Amino acid sequence: MNLRRRSAKKKGAPKWMTTYADMITLVLVFFILLFSMSQINLVKFEAIAESFRNRMIFDFYPSAIESDYPTEQTKIQENGEKNNEFEVPTENPDHVAAKEAEQTQDLEELKKEVDEYLEENELSDIIAATQTERGVVLVLEEQLLFETSRAEILDGAKPFLMKVGTLLTNIPNFVKVEGHTDNRQINTYRYPSNWELSGARASSVIRYIIANTEKLDPKRFTAVAYGDTRPVAPNDSEENWSKNRRVEIVILDPDYESSS
Repeated sequence: MNLRRRSAKKKGAPKWMTTYADMITLVLVFFILLFSMSQINLVKFEAIAESFRNRMIFDFYPSAIESDYPTEQTKIQENGEKNNEFEVPTENPDHVAAKEAEQTQDLEELKKEVDEYLEENELSDIIAATQTERGVVLVLEEQLLFETSRAEILDGAKPFLMKVGTLLTNIPNFVKVEGHTDNRQINTYRYPSNWELSGARASSVIRYIIANTEKLDPKRFTAVAYGDTRPVAPNDSEENWSKNRRVEIVILDPDYESSS
C-alpha cells in the first residue's frame, strides 16, 4: 500500500502579505518625508518676513540671515557703505519750509490781485475776499452765480471765474470749492434737497474754471456740499437768506493742509 507523503507546511507569512507589507512601508515612509518637509522653523521664518517688511533690509547689517563672512559685513558698516547715514534726504526740511513760505507769499499776492479786480469791476458787494488760517477765501453770493434753485453758471460770473482760473495757474495750491444754501427746503426732480443743490453748484464752479483754463490740474480741486449746515447769518430774513446762499472758493494754505 502506497502511502502519500504529506506536504510539509511552509512556515512564515504568505508571499502576497510580504509584498503588501513592503508597499505599506514605502507609502508610510513617503508620507513621513512629506510631513517632515512641510515643517517650518517659525522663528527663522518670522525673522525673514520681518526683514522683508523693513525697506532697509539690504542697507545694513545685521541681517535676518547670518553671513558666512561677518567680518566683511562689519567693515562695510563701519565705512558707511550700504548704510543710510550718508544718504541725502529726499526732502530737505529747510527746503520744505522755504517752499511753504513762498506759497504763503503767493497767496498774499493772489489776494491783492483779487481785491484789485473786485474794485475795478465794482464786485465788492457780492464777492468777498479774505485771508484766514485756511488760506484765501473767496465768497461768491448766489445772485452773481446762479438763478434761484439752479446750478448753471450765469454769464455775469464767468469773467471773474476765468480770472480766478488764471490766478490759480501761477500757484500750486489745492483748491476746495464749498456749496452753501439757506434753510428753506427744496424738493425738485433734479435737486431733492439742499445737499444736491449745494453739491451741484460747487461742482459747476469747478467744472467751469477747469474747462476755461489751460494747464490747470483737476486733481487740485475738491467739491464740498454743506447744504444749510453752515450759515453765516441767521435764516430769518430775505437779506440773510441771500447771504447764506453762496459758494466759497478756498485756496488752501499749505500750513493749514499739513495741520488738518
